[in-house]
Amino acid sequence: MKFINMIQLILVFALTSSCNQLLKSEKSEKPNVILINVDDLGYGDVGCYGATKVKTPNIDKLAIEGIKFTDAHSVSSVCTPSRYALLTGQYPFRKDLWHPVFYKSPLLIDTTQTTIAGVMKKAGYATACIGKWHLGFGSEKPVDWNQPLKPGPLEIGFDYYFGVPVVNSHPPFVYVENHKVVGWVPEDPLVYGEKAETQWFPEKMGMDLMGGAKAAHAKYNDREVGTKLKEQAVDWIKKHKKKPFFLYYATTNIHHPFTPAERFVGTSEAGRYGDFIHELDWIIGEIMTVLKDEGLDKNTLVIFTSDNGGMLNQGGQDAWRAGHKLNGELLGFKFGAWEGGHRIPLIARWPGNIASGIESDKLIGNVDMLATLATLVNQPIDSSKIDSKNMLHVLLGDNDAKGRHQIVLCPSRKKNIAIRKDKWVYISAQNEGGFNGKNIGDHNLGGAAAHLLTGQVNSDIENGKIKEDAPPAQLYNLDTDPYQKTNVYLKYPEVVSELEQLLKNELNK
Repeated sequence: MKFINMIQLILVFALTSSCNQLLKSEKSEKPNVILINVDDLGYGDVGCYGATKVKTPNIDKLAIEGIKFTDAHSVSSVCTPSRYALLTGQYPFRKDLWHPVFYKSPLLIDTTQTTIAGVMKKAGYATACIGKWHLGFGSEKPVDWNQPLKPGPLEIGFDYYFGVPVVNSHPPFVYVENHKVVGWVPEDPLVYGEKAETQWFPEKMGMDLMGGAKAAHAKYNDREVGTKLKEQAVDWIKKHKKKPFFLYYATTNIHHPFTPAERFVGTSEAGRYGDFIHELDWIIGEIMTVLKDEGLDKNTLVIFTSDNGGMLNQGGQDAWRAGHKLNGELLGFKFGAWEGGHRIPLIARWPGNIASGIESDKLIGNVDMLATLATLVNQPIDSSKIDSKNMLHVLLGDNDAKGRHQIVLCPSRKKNIAIRKDKWVYISAQNEGGFNGKNIGDHNLGGAAAHLLTGQVNSDIENGKIKEDAPPAQLYNLDTDPYQKTNVYLKYPEVVSELEQLLKNELNK
């Protein structure tokens, strides 16, 4: 009898061990995923990409423990189109989307479209979007902010949303949770044309365009936004730790106005721009700490990236004068077609699946996150309706995996749309195709005029202007000329013709 009991105990132990192994296997097949999309973080804005005037130990640690990409791109150098591409896996030019949208815009994503959130939800994940949205709400224009903001993030696959509805530089200066403005009361509505009741900061735009009831603004303090969004993300992670989760965490750092919490003010050598980066790095550290404290860090894929390159606004100009190069040595800035506008930091960390300290020069785009994560969670998608490519093996650091061979790159001006193929990049017009401020100190300083401040070299530019005899478009060999100093459009007409045709083919799909 004792022998039978012993056999039973052994069988129970074996069965329990087998079940535990199965559960572990199932959990390992469904890692948690946190996609961190930083606002306006340039290629040269963090230590592991060469910054010396700011300190980013937490972001650098992600690279030390994972993979860092040196040829990653947002397919648009503009905030709203870039976010559209990231979430839908579709080039924004297919929707004729080139510019940011603000408080009057309805939802830009069709609720029937495939999105990262929808894919992850179908795979059994809890899904949340926390932070900057900037993709519109509702179905009517202008948006009625006194009614439920629907459709919105919840209608394209997210279970939960909390964040800044537009951008931290433009009204309405409120938080939205799911479908409602936080703190809104019927007797104190938001009204178009009323001045927003919130603190003024340099580079804070449109405060007199849309209003501002005290009730709506009572819980919004510019210097507390980074901390508030971080707290929401941490709380959500803790509440959903028992099942696989997907968190799209879109920070307002480091978009202007630069409003870090007081404890970060004056901590960098790059002025208020650098101080905002320091707060961002702290935020990333807090996210990684909660993952470790909750026992989630080893089964969580963390992807860190930016929506576009750094912007040479007034704060960016101050940082540049202090020796901080927003996009490193890359030519150009946010909104433009030159490399600095769309080449972005991209780091991925997943212990046991991504080796430590890898650096990859594979070509990859933010538009590829949809197909990549769909492959990760074994969800089929219709590849004929998207531009996203499965880059999972590339993301995991497989040396034999192939990156992209070509990618379309959109600035804010259609005429400057660009295409990259292997080492070549073709830009279909002169100049950068982005901001057009002409004088140092202009908030929208960009293009050829930016060289009056930066002193960067480009063969088409002289004294802050495009030369009269410059070629009509641009071609650069990024293998030999990564900083785009020499336009070889006239030297390689056959390459120009090939890339023009490839671009035409993409535009006509």
